Amino acid sequence: MKHIAFIGAGNMGGALVRGACKALDPQEVLIYEPSQKAAAALSAETGCQVAASGAQAVREARYVMLCVKPQVLEPVLEGLLPALREGAQAGEHRVVVSIAAGVQLKALDQMLARGGLELPVVRIMPNTPAAIGQGVLLIAPGPRVSGEDYAGLEQALGRCGLLERVTEQQLDQGSAISGCGPAFVYLFIEALADGGVQIGLPRDKAQAWAAQMVAGAAGMVLQTGKHPGQLKDAVCSPGGTTIAGVAKLEQGAFRSLAAQAVVTAYEKNSRIGK
Repeated sequence: MKHIAFIGAGNMGGALVRGACKALDPQEVLIYEPSQKAAAALSAETGCQVAASGAQAVREARYVMLCVKPQVLEPVLEGLLPALREGAQAGEHRVVVSIAAGVQLKALDQMLARGGLELPVVRIMPNTPAAIGQGVLLIAPGPRVSGEDYAGLEQALGRCGLLERVTEQQLDQGSAISGCGPAFVYLFIEALADGGVQIGLPRDKAQAWAAQMVAGAAGMVLQTGKHPGQLKDAVCSPGGTTIAGVAKLEQGAFRSLAAQAVVTAYEKNSRIGK
């Protein structure tokens, strides 16, 4: 039996597949992706195995990763119930893992129960930087998940970045930062690069310098443990150029808008769950 199967290998699923293939022998990683072209490309890139169907992927792996959108999770899981039931009847142990935003552990249990199943379930909220080993993965295991189950999941995803075991409430709250946040940061990097182009820099240089600056500034927060405001103050000389730029951002309510982006993302996530 292979270690892990991914049902869906789009942007987020593909990022996790790439991380899993670095942590495990790629032969232990199985994917099912409706787009045969995308599946073939990912297999060629990582060495993972491609299943002919979702049912085949389920039958051949211990961990079943549901990497699909919330609105299609239920029909996808329903289609996998016969294969999951066969495995349960044969005494095979499987763990069902979902990355679908807003779909609660209780709802996953109920979907499985309609097929007469009681299986360990886990929710994970990852982000796309997992593809380069710099992601944040928030993990909320259900009550049936054993220590061995959790350790096996950590083994598969440990190369994706920071893994944090959290409560389900913290997962939904935190994903508004860690899951949605990369898009907010990409907007910021793009805007900085646009500003650089406006003052005469080549686009490629402005973008590269902005991206490296963001990576370095984030590293300062993580490595020094200092409050971001303290680090900001260290850059702002009295009457200098940086404080002038900060003042312009504050005129546009930059910090307030960033905070509200997180709140809005969380509220949207909560509505999906209902």
